[in-house]
Amino acid sequence: MPWDRPAPERGGLPSAWSLLPEDLAALGCPGSAVETFRRLHRPWTWEDGAPRLGPAIRRWLEGVADLRLPGIAERQASGDGSTKLALELADGRRIEAVHMPRKVRNPRVTYCISSQVGCAMGCTFCATGSMGILRNLQPGEILGQVLTLMRDLGPERGHDLTLVFMGMGEPLHNLEHLHRAIRLLCHPAGLGLSARRITVSTSGLVSGIERLAGMEPRPLLALSLNATTDEARNRTMPVNRVWNLARLRASLDAWGPKRGEKFTFEYVLLAGENDTEADAERLAAWLGDLRHHHNLNLIPMNEHGASDFREPGEDRVQAFSDWLKARGCFVTVRRSRGRDVQGACGQLVKEK
Repeated sequence: MPWDRPAPERGGLPSAWSLLPEDLAALGCPGSAVETFRRLHRPWTWEDGAPRLGPAIRRWLEGVADLRLPGIAERQASGDGSTKLALELADGRRIEAVHMPRKVRNPRVTYCISSQVGCAMGCTFCATGSMGILRNLQPGEILGQVLTLMRDLGPERGHDLTLVFMGMGEPLHNLEHLHRAIRLLCHPAGLGLSARRITVSTSGLVSGIERLAGMEPRPLLALSLNATTDEARNRTMPVNRVWNLARLRASLDAWGPKRGEKFTFEYVLLAGENDTEADAERLAAWLGDLRHHHNLNLIPMNEHGASDFREPGEDRVQAFSDWLKARGCFVTVRRSRGRDVQGACGQLVKEK
């Protein structure tokens, strides 16, 4: 579906949050389309939780677009300061997002947001994968997560915000809607986010990586790797049966990082599955020249009832990190936030 005109969404009307200024103008906006877009997309200008629109603009907009945002159905506060939220969409489906403030001198907030209801990728260590895929999120629903969280939990301004598409779903399985949302998020009349404050994580959907590489604005890329042989990755990540490790590595070479742009590699440590010194040796070799300047995050598995895999002990995590550092890798051990409320990496799942 071409995105140079509004796309029909559920309910027969396009979401107001999916429309760029040129779309508003094409629909006959009775005032300035840019100003209407600005009032819609900047929560710090809203009153009583809603955009400040004049009566004429509001009447017109309610006739051509859906002004509903996802509602907060549940929230669970973690002891580490993060909050997991279940957001209800217009059709009653629920997705999850995580609000993660950083306690630094100039505090910023990271949102972990979803791109699909469920996920089709079937990774055996991930709770979301146990749901299967229910549907893609529309661009307005993706952006709506951000606006709902800003309105209810902060931060007040877009420049204090970082986004990671590491919630429910495989973002590149919903690439058209995802990128439409990124264009909206980065629009200077709206939140005005820098594309380098947005990270899209993929399980290795090579066709999507290759398409995203040529799109503008282009976000940062994170790759969930999690195994060092095709045999092992086939067991835990079915996507590898289509695009193996060699093909995946070639897609990164073709991406061509721009100045200041870094990949993030995510490696979930599974006890007894991918945490040996031989795995560390193969991982460093696969990364090749990327191991010195790009980010490699080791993530001890966040356990949940949908998987039999277990988190390795602290000694093993540290040993694996040391083996990689000895081979020239730039390594960080990431302690996922929200574990106590099942809001950490790989734990997001909603049945409704």
